[in-house]
Amino acid sequence: MSIQPIRLFGDPVLTTPASAVLDFDKELRTLVQDLTETMLEAPGAGLAAPQIGVPLRVFVWDIDEAIGHLINPTLDLSAELQDGEEGCLSFPALSYETPRAFRAVAKGFNMYGEPITVEGTELLARCLQHETDHLDGIVFIDRLSVEDRKLAMKEIRESEWFGTALDGGDSPVIKTSPHNMFGKSI
Repeated sequence: MSIQPIRLFGDPVLTTPASAVLDFDKELRTLVQDLTETMLEAPGAGLAAPQIGVPLRVFVWDIDEAIGHLINPTLDLSAELQDGEEGCLSFPALSYETPRAFRAVAKGFNMYGEPITVEGTELLARCLQHETDHLDGIVFIDRLSVEDRKLAMKEIRESEWFGTALDGGDSPVIKTSPHNMFGKSI
């Protein structure tokens, strides 16, 4: 178990959909512990496996002094929306008002392969959506309005950290989230 380096925007692992976890073994439990330690050290409210370079559908969170993890999540989102400041450990010092569903129900598994359901509103709902997006190769700036996304990209290009994660100077890929913002009512 150890603290891992966090991948920055521009690293292809952040825009590539992660693979489902098939083996609920000791290696997976070590991954969950590494994610938790890395998130707490950063500090952050959540961290997905792709953010430490592991392309698996696993994430952890620390919201309201409750630490948890979820593997192979699926989401049901409320039609009611919330706006709020959102940032990401893969985008140092960048935050923007980001629309999210007010309520989320996430279903998946714990590190032992037991089914679990996590229900949350406000910050926990935001975190569940943000981290699940990471597993789908979606980053939070993909959720911004076109105007705010342009401002965010300008700020990113001017940052000291941008470009440190790029191979061969490739431009970052911007995707649209596959999650319906006006999904199932909860």
